[in-house]
Amino acid sequence: MRFYMKLIDRPLYLQRLMDVKGTPDIKVITGIRRCGKSKLMESFIKKIKESDTDANIIHINFNLDDFEALEDRHQLISYIENKYEENKNNYVFIDEVQNCKEFEKAINSLHAKEKYDIYITGSNAFLLSSDLATLFTGRTFKITVFPFSFAEFMDYFQLTDRYEAYNQYLSIGGMPGAYAYKNESDRLHYIKDVFDTLILRDITQRYKIRNSLLLSRVSNFLQDNISNLTSCKNISDTLSKSGTKNDHKTVFSYLNFLCNAYAFYKITRFDIRGKKYLSTTEKYYLCDHIFRYANLGTKPPDFGRIMENIVAIELLRRGYEVYVGKLYQKEVDFVAIKNSEKLYIQVSDNIEADTTKQRELEPLQKIKDSYPKLLITRTRYPKYDIDGVLVVDIADWLLEKA
Repeated sequence: MRFYMKLIDRPLYLQRLMDVKGTPDIKVITGIRRCGKSKLMESFIKKIKESDTDANIIHINFNLDDFEALEDRHQLISYIENKYEENKNNYVFIDEVQNCKEFEKAINSLHAKEKYDIYITGSNAFLLSSDLATLFTGRTFKITVFPFSFAEFMDYFQLTDRYEAYNQYLSIGGMPGAYAYKNESDRLHYIKDVFDTLILRDITQRYKIRNSLLLSRVSNFLQDNISNLTSCKNISDTLSKSGTKNDHKTVFSYLNFLCNAYAFYKITRFDIRGKKYLSTTEKYYLCDHIFRYANLGTKPPDFGRIMENIVAIELLRRGYEVYVGKLYQKEVDFVAIKNSEKLYIQVSDNIEADTTKQRELEPLQKIKDSYPKLLITRTRYPKYDIDGVLVVDIADWLLEKA
């Protein structure tokens, strides 16, 4: 396996961008820092150049010193206006838009001219979904970019053995910036630095947090408890017992901040029999499992939890609404809903023991409707059916088309 930075197509996101190309919306590309937003923008620009002979591309990348003079919004607007070409399709791409002071005024002004197709990326601290409606006067279309999927990981490294590739994906993860490092300790150091920057700079500065230690400990608790049902009260009480002063209100706010920054995704519970949502406890999943290795590296890996995290993020990546299912006293790992489609999913790292297999199958077999029921595990065999439940290897499932 070679470690180097390169550009790959990310068809799921490229297609979403192509679908909204030419619409009057301000297209906002978001996601956790270093997940590949800038490279995705480059790929999309390349695709436009290939498909639109009348395209006029105006690309500003504030990561480069070349554009430092445009950090004043008046200079930015003037630069773009000077690049405008009559009788052309004028596309504006701005990377790290928050580097421009009062960037929202610049974007609103350009959007009001009704002659640009606008795409922006930026720090999550400034482009939170909850803020988009107040930042921009025009309608926004948000595209959330996740770290590399397993399929993208295989594409990047040109791997062919999916089962062996899954083992590598477990230990390397989906953060593309880490792929440049050959040594595992260097990769994990890079990953930890990305996460620390997210906590200490993006979130702490954005919300003017004074107690960054508590924020870190809330984050570490979530990482240590991925796939476990928890609650704000449970987290607060656990931290108090370990000597970390806190209160429920502050912990609740910090949980929201971590989710707003795309570090974690909250999955709520759904009562399958009563067909209602439950608000007592929920689960939190990391945007990429590799952060858990980097931040809690001294702990032995729990492959079952990590597998469940990978499945949760893949379902979200594919556009499903995802819930934890409750049926009587049993729990179904995921209820995934998209339009009229519904899936029930159990995840288990190993079902070789009959008792384990039956424990995982039982909640699914108790569901009486006709929607598909899946047990995702590691078999290295083609998928097969057990009394209406489809058993599928995780590597095979991750490579299925969304």
